[in-house]
Amino acid sequence: MKFQCSSCGLRMDSLHFKQEGLMNPKLTSICDICITRNLNPEDYANDAVATFAQSLLYTFVGAKKQDQSSFIVKNKKDRKKYEAFLQDYDGNEIARQQIKRSDLNLAVIKSEDGKLNYVPNQGVTFEQNLKGMGLEINFQLNEVDFIDRERIRAKYKYRCQYCGRRGHSVDHKDPVSLSHNNSLDNLTLACAECNRIKSDMPYKLFIQLNDQISEINKKLVKYEDALGTLREEFEHRRRYLAAQVHLKGVINDPELNAIRKQNKSLQDAIDSLQSDYDDFRQTRKTYFDTGWKLARIKENKDII
Repeated sequence: MKFQCSSCGLRMDSLHFKQEGLMNPKLTSICDICITRNLNPEDYANDAVATFAQSLLYTFVGAKKQDQSSFIVKNKKDRKKYEAFLQDYDGNEIARQQIKRSDLNLAVIKSEDGKLNYVPNQGVTFEQNLKGMGLEINFQLNEVDFIDRERIRAKYKYRCQYCGRRGHSVDHKDPVSLSHNNSLDNLTLACAECNRIKSDMPYKLFIQLNDQISEINKKLVKYEDALGTLREEFEHRRRYLAAQVHLKGVINDPELNAIRKQNKSLQDAIDSLQSDYDDFRQTRKTYFDTGWKLARIKENKDII
């Protein structure tokens, strides 16, 4: 859920409008950044936030009516830049661990007021934007050296310990962004796909979900092996055809055309199998994404 702040004009996640209350949480008409400016939410109206607060039986802190006034961030393109920057911060566990939200808010205020000669740029990385805003962060938490990586790969014989396919990605069981643990006990081997899917998901949850689809993982291995065998055969036939063209000194020949026809049939079979494999992988990814999302929803009993 996103709301637009009645003061600065930025659209941002509802967490920026939420405060703890004695009985129920409070929702404010302006964002936490503008409150840091010592602006009073009771001076600003916000129909969207007020309606949402009423539906959830939350307390709304804001005015009922407000005279039209311009936003603090007047340029619409600049508002989009700040919104993207805040979204990057809200969704980055490492950033939230190392930079206090209060410090981020102060940096945004300096930028909005022109006291800091920098506006977040959507064309550069989040890390570059943080530096431009005068905020330092260490993204290099994964400090596994080359020797340890090779040791893990050799230990597991280049096989993903999650799905069984070939892999060479050294993965942290407990996400390094949460544990900062680079010990060998916290390392395992994954294929690139499982590594991406797991991401910052807790190891215990990922294993729990993965154990429920062990038969599907076995099919993934069979798909990979079958495609590998077919591609190897196709490459052998392609080289054979090239050699025959060279020996015969011609391109168009009944025997060569027959070989081409066979190669075409093999390529069609590979393409069909690859398509089925890709659909299968996407379905598996959706399964993990859904499981992770449901786990987070279960942990967060509140709506916003």
